[in-house]
Amino acid sequence: MEERSLKVIQPNTTFFNKISNTISKLLIPGKIGINGMLISMKRNNVIKYYENYKKLEKSDDASKKDIALNRYEESYTLYLESIDKFIMDSVYKKVKNGSATVFERDALSNYYNIVRLKETEYLEYKYRKQKFLLELDFENFKSSGKEKMVERFKNLYVDKMDSLYKGIIKNYSIKLADGIKAGANGLVPLYKSIFDTLEEYIKKVVPLKLEIDKNNENYNTILSGYEEYEKFSIGKLDEKEYLEKNMILLGLSRVLFTHSLPLVAAEQCYNKLLRDLRSLIVTTENETKKEEAYKMLLKLIEDYNVKLLSTKVYWENSNEREKYKKFWTKYSNTDSQEEKEILSLKRELSQIDDTSPKNKQLRKFYKTKLVEFGVMKNFKNSFVTGEKARYVKKSA
Repeated sequence: MEERSLKVIQPNTTFFNKISNTISKLLIPGKIGINGMLISMKRNNVIKYYENYKKLEKSDDASKKDIALNRYEESYTLYLESIDKFIMDSVYKKVKNGSATVFERDALSNYYNIVRLKETEYLEYKYRKQKFLLELDFENFKSSGKEKMVERFKNLYVDKMDSLYKGIIKNYSIKLADGIKAGANGLVPLYKSIFDTLEEYIKKVVPLKLEIDKNNENYNTILSGYEEYEKFSIGKLDEKEYLEKNMILLGLSRVLFTHSLPLVAAEQCYNKLLRDLRSLIVTTENETKKEEAYKMLLKLIEDYNVKLLSTKVYWENSNEREKYKKFWTKYSNTDSQEEKEILSLKRELSQIDDTSPKNKQLRKFYKTKLVEFGVMKNFKNSFVTGEKARYVKKSA
């Protein structure tokens, strides 16, 4: 299937939202034809072989398990080829002879955008193409009225989409690590691709996963994170809200993509969000919005420490590891939010130099906060931490 002259596309949400109502336009001609019958037959086969394989997955009989897996993989390939050949070829013919609708032309354009990745980004091409064809058929089949078969297909669909998204995320993680090691610039598009793919997965796959996998040990964590994400999934977001949404996505990724988005890549994503939030604090003139951005920074610092750094085993710099261990011991042993805030501010100051005007402004902002807590004194043109400076608990 991968040897055909197909092209991989980036996902288009609007396009897929239209599929359930307009899929019949992709078939030539009529609603029920040879195209639909062949796809239905291949779909039924792959569902049957998938279920057989899952029954034997934990079997001690390696021979039976291998046979079941091979049958499932072969039927899956034939199934995707049927969608590819009989749907996409039909659209191509209609576009070529000038009888295609706007939707069909857009569909073909999106489809061939995928192909462009084949020569330069083969792994992403492979994952994106399968995901595109699966999603196309699933959206169509959901509206067929065959509820029992749809439920059976849903298990296969979520399982495959899980592995495809993990493949895409892992591919991005490798690129990110390679870019950092090489000192490469221009990683912003790669960060965006990671966050966009996380959001796409959480928007399209997680709701289905929650429906069929309620016994998952992480079910409550995933559900809670998804409900938080939903607050930011509709409407136009300002910069602070956009960063907050990405913070939620990254937190969920530590549960959903632990191995596909390894700690090294996740740490770089956290650092990217921290840099963006620090910049937002400095550039925001409205005091209320500045304070909101600061509060969010504190939440991100907590997430970063609890969900990532506290589990980090390998540190390239042993001095940094020791400094962090001292910080984490104090941070995790206090229930006082004010004390945690002070510890976070001090750690921020120790990590941010004053070589740039923005960093100088940010350090001044942090020191002003520490003065308010009574742990630093503000003299003319300077801030000093001394014996007389003390932590003064704010009144309730």
